[in-house]
Amino acid sequence: MILISPAKRLTSKLSDRKLVSTEAFFKDDANLLARKLSKLSSLDLQNMMGISEDIADLNQQRFKNWDKPEAIEKRAIFQFEGDVFKNLDAKSLEDEDLEYMNENLRILSGIYGLLRPSDKMNPYRLEMGTKSLPGDLKSLYDFWGDRVANQLKNEAGENLIFNLASDEYFTVVKKFVDLDKIANFKFYTQKDGVEKVIGVIAKRVRGEMARFLIRNRIKTIEPIKAFDSMGFEFREVTGNEIIFVQKG
Repeated sequence: MILISPAKRLTSKLSDRKLVSTEAFFKDDANLLARKLSKLSSLDLQNMMGISEDIADLNQQRFKNWDKPEAIEKRAIFQFEGDVFKNLDAKSLEDEDLEYMNENLRILSGIYGLLRPSDKMNPYRLEMGTKSLPGDLKSLYDFWGDRVANQLKNEAGENLIFNLASDEYFTVVKKFVDLDKIANFKFYTQKDGVEKVIGVIAKRVRGEMARFLIRNRIKTIEPIKAFDSMGFEFREVTGNEIIFVQKG
């Protein structure tokens, strides 16, 4: 099972790839959250999420029109446009790779909890770390509790979970899963003799790694060591962390 975070940037452009749409596991919960959020003003959303006025206006309309979204593309994997998804590049995968991806890749989501690539998704902006939610909701971590983790565990079974999600999103499942069954990744970039994680590069290489895991049907650690996209090279496995370094 491969786990990734969602993206802020979305597109409504329809993809011609044949991937039958499905209903999200927690569709009713997403609808509940959307109803609560639809009662907030644009300024409320702006303050709650720390976003610009334009983005707040856009999302106020999205929540108010939740039951009648204008997006042409419904499937989650083809709506997200961030760096992870650009480098995963699902639209260019072979048909059998798309099917494998749909069975083995899951997207954590603030409003949907957990999404399959094929799940129908209304466009939204709601990050998992958002606080001061309307009503009696303290945080999305409290709202989801152990439900996202339980769904993920049921689907993964005894298989490893390859965690390519950000800390913000993985936190929603972290304390409810067996960490011995989680394979985490660390992507360092070496520049001027210093190794550090560079956000934009890390996002891109997470997408590349997800694509590599899908195309090669990888289920164990050993084959991952052959990954070499974007100039990254395998260094070591420390505990449950797989470390790669990109030399500048």
